[in-house]
Amino acid sequence: MLPYVYRVTKYDPADRDEHGHYTGAEDTGSDHGPIENAYLQAIEAFASATGVERLAVREPRLPVPSVSFGLEPPRDDFGLDGLFPTGPDGFHDGAEVSVATARDLVRIMLRDGGAWCRLEVEGTFTVHVGWDQYMYIGSSRPCEAAVARTRGLGLFPERIDASPYDFESEDEGLQRPADDEFWEHLRWSMQWNNSRVLEEQSAHNSARWHRLTPDNIDTVRAGLAPRARLAIWPDMSSDIDAVLATLPAEGHVECVWQDGAGRMHSTTADEDEFPELAARLSAASAAMILSTDADERVPVLAAVMPDIDGVVRARWEIDPTPSTRKWAFLKTLHRGEIVTGQVTRIANFWVTFVDIGGFEAMINLPELSWRPFDHPSDVVSVGQEISARILDVDPIRERVSLSLKALHEDPMPLLVGQIGQTVVGRVTKLVPFGVFVRIEEKENGFEGLVHNPELGDGHPALQRLAVHVGDALPVKILDVDPAQRRITLSHRQAIRAGQDGPGT
Repeated sequence: MLPYVYRVTKYDPADRDEHGHYTGAEDTGSDHGPIENAYLQAIEAFASATGVERLAVREPRLPVPSVSFGLEPPRDDFGLDGLFPTGPDGFHDGAEVSVATARDLVRIMLRDGGAWCRLEVEGTFTVHVGWDQYMYIGSSRPCEAAVARTRGLGLFPERIDASPYDFESEDEGLQRPADDEFWEHLRWSMQWNNSRVLEEQSAHNSARWHRLTPDNIDTVRAGLAPRARLAIWPDMSSDIDAVLATLPAEGHVECVWQDGAGRMHSTTADEDEFPELAARLSAASAAMILSTDADERVPVLAAVMPDIDGVVRARWEIDPTPSTRKWAFLKTLHRGEIVTGQVTRIANFWVTFVDIGGFEAMINLPELSWRPFDHPSDVVSVGQEISARILDVDPIRERVSLSLKALHEDPMPLLVGQIGQTVVGRVTKLVPFGVFVRIEEKENGFEGLVHNPELGDGHPALQRLAVHVGDALPVKILDVDPAQRRITLSHRQAIRAGQDGPGT
């Protein structure tokens, strides 16, 4: 907030009632003449006193487009044509303009031409135009000479605490940048979720539409306006009759369609204009209907174009989509971090899902436990609160991988010290190439493999028939490989060691 803020008007403060309302005879519109020019000269005086030569356009706005069904909808430039090198499309957030162009923009605002913006030099200077010819100029300097000059022009500068048009952010945490990660996420979403239509807003109430394909996405990205807000929608339908069938009985909707030449169009319409809309769509190749209700208008993805250095400086908020909330949450997570959550479900492919604060992370089967188990439910249960370590955060696929076993020490290396010892274990499984034997006296104890040749000194096949699940079987621990999770056992050598006796 700047220390010196002045409200500049043509209204004499003496002509106000006890509530501060103006009661004089001045017209609330612009005279398109000397008084309007006085406002513009006041801007020049304050800019000069502050040492400002260029200003930035911030949060540009255009009026809500009127409904039109002509062959080519009329495009009013709102007086912007000729002000920017690229035409009206140059009226975007962050566009730098000279003081002379800033004067022209203020003239448009004073005349209620429809276009509106804040004009600012961050931390140094601001010009805001409000209703009824109220202008607010902020500066980092007192600008006494500019104040005197403004009075000399017949205007009334009044020192106030702050401009009522200062930008106030509601939730900067939802400003997702349209960076490389976002576009990679979009590519993935296009493949799996049919997200194909991009809405580009470089000014409030003004949008360009693009239908994305894997082949044109880079070209579309390169042509987007700086600092534009982006919203990604599901693809349009080529079944125009089905699209029209979704029109409500009453109320406003926005219709977006693509004509036979591939050009994109959009308009808003209400129930009285639906017949005209249907006629307009008769030649469309694809279309979609969007609600104008903010609560129902939820895109698949949303982001803001960053500046060339990758920093998001646009201050407007993007649509709070579920994906944006997930992205914001994922940005708070880091590999190696320990999180606590509640087990929500065990999928039929044996992946365990955990709610870690409104986001469902997953634990793959090998990360549940160091010890063997038959089913994830042997380790965790739905509704159980657990702590786990984050292995990976994938913002593109919106996945978080956890490990439950990472919070515990692997007990298998402790068995390395038992190599060469003979123990009695229980047979747990018979396989064609041998038998598995549990060598620890616990339900989830480690198991080792006795290959067929190590079952006995006689014929392996005959020896195999004498072994059953549940049998107690003496085995010698030949090898323990914690990395491969393998324990090699021998019944034959255990029997020989017993026959030879201690010390042999």
